[in-house]
Amino acid sequence: EIGEIDRFNHPKKLVAFAGVDPEVFESGKFKATLVRITKRGSSRLRHALYLAVRAGIRDARKKKTSDEIIPRNKRLREFYDKKRSEGKLYKVAVIACVNKLLHWIFAILKNKTTFQDIT
Repeated sequence: EIGEIDRFNHPKKLVAFAGVDPEVFESGKFKATLVRITKRGSSRLRHALYLAVRAGIRDARKKKTSDEIIPRNKRLREFYDKKRSEGKLYKVAVIACVNKLLHWIFAILKNKTTFQDIT
């Protein structure tokens, strides 16, 4: 869905292409308190990234034997937990993770390397 990564010279441009960048509404002295994502990009890419993040932060076990969380992607889960501890709502934290995942995807595709998750 991204196509050629060379079309984007900065990760924020890829984030804007996906439509998960914040829409800032300001006029004069007015600054909006509610900030939403723009949704101006590819809805397929946005949906795929949303599902990928939800799968990444989910517990990897089928049956819980303890209260410990064993995430599928440790770094993504740490970032998600950090956002939740800052008081962010669930979907806000997930979209922040989508943004982080897009930055990782940009770096991986630009450097032509493989993803290595820390365990």
